[in-house]
Amino acid sequence: MKRIALISEHASPLAVLGGTDSGGQNIYVGQVAKHLALLGYKVDVFTRKDSESLPETVPYEDGVRVINITAGPAAYIRKEDMLPYMYEFADHVAEFIRFHGTYDIIHANFWMSGLVAVLIKRQFNIPFVITFHALGRVRRFYQKEADEFPDIRLDIEDLIISHADRIIAECVQDKDDLCTHYNTPEGKIAIIPCGYDPQELWPIKKAAARAVLGFAGEQKIVLQLGRMVPRKGIDTAVRGFSRFLQRHEGDVTLVIVGGASEIPDPVLTPEIGRLQNIAREEGITEHVVFRGRAGRSDLKYYYSAADVFVTTPWYEPFGITPLEAMACGAPVIGSRVGGIKSSVVDGETGYLIPPRNPVHLADRLRYLYAHPDVLQTMSCRSVKRVRENFTWEIVTKAVAALYRDVIAVHLNSQTAVISSIASNSIVSQANDK
Repeated sequence: MKRIALISEHASPLAVLGGTDSGGQNIYVGQVAKHLALLGYKVDVFTRKDSESLPETVPYEDGVRVINITAGPAAYIRKEDMLPYMYEFADHVAEFIRFHGTYDIIHANFWMSGLVAVLIKRQFNIPFVITFHALGRVRRFYQKEADEFPDIRLDIEDLIISHADRIIAECVQDKDDLCTHYNTPEGKIAIIPCGYDPQELWPIKKAAARAVLGFAGEQKIVLQLGRMVPRKGIDTAVRGFSRFLQRHEGDVTLVIVGGASEIPDPVLTPEIGRLQNIAREEGITEHVVFRGRAGRSDLKYYYSAADVFVTTPWYEPFGITPLEAMACGAPVIGSRVGGIKSSVVDGETGYLIPPRNPVHLADRLRYLYAHPDVLQTMSCRSVKRVRENFTWEIVTKAVAALYRDVIAVHLNSQTAVISSIASNSIVSQANDK
């Protein structure tokens, strides 16, 4: 049975989602690990221990363990400040391998985990693949001075790319960025998207979903859900919704879900305070509801309750929430950036609009509410698209196929090296005679 090590230094599948540093990568790692185990692999997920209460090993699913690695204080550390602890992280992963046995392949997630994979490969000759989830040069282009990662991140990413056996790009834009900004050979890149779990997310009748959430059955809802950070462009959603209301008759509510706490708290989540101020400036506070962080079990109700899901980031490496919304039958109006361009089919499962453009958002909302037949058709197409292309089962089978290719190439190269050494030894002995 093949043994797989997933490394995800700051994004543990055990973490509570919705905070500043908890989001799509946590879901990705947890779901890939779970579905690899269903395919028969033994999986260990290595992540940084961020609480004294965490044991070293935590069972996660059948065949999956989360290994909490000591690296720095056992407390929350912003991922922007985590690099100095990565050599300690790598040392303890190496110690774990020496004690518990090696792995057939490592799958690193994010650049700091990629650095750990490079260090482990040097010691144990274990091949590795990496999903970056975000690229430093691209992030810096969009976030500029707001990007607080150290400059050396860019050099480390170059190092990782040179040592990685293969690289997983989550969408076409991701692949293009790797080729353009990092000179990565195309043959080294495999495009494998993120996914969703149909056992967790499915369409529920709107009236029933709204009742669970405390809304009236006939209440019209535009939903925005995800991490509460500026790059998600939720301010565009608020301003666009305001412009939509100016020319729309009828009661529609913008529901914003996310934050560091279940009760929306602008102190714990400053982005909530900023968005509340924008809603106040726009004069639409009575039409905007903040719901705070939602548990995973509640997401299907939020997505199903929505007439439309809105996601308007100005920078987004992939974006899992559009897939989740479509899985529950909510058409998506999303920014034409990153992975959203690959998941949302413009004019079929929703609309793609320019980022930072409230006017375009308002126009598309107005059109959909004026044409409920189009809204219903897009809803059906959305569910069909994600079921056929984006389940975690489909995604993980593609990841596992990539692992098999990498492992086969690695074993062949090892065999060739051994054969070469043996041949040279025979020739040397013959010459001695």
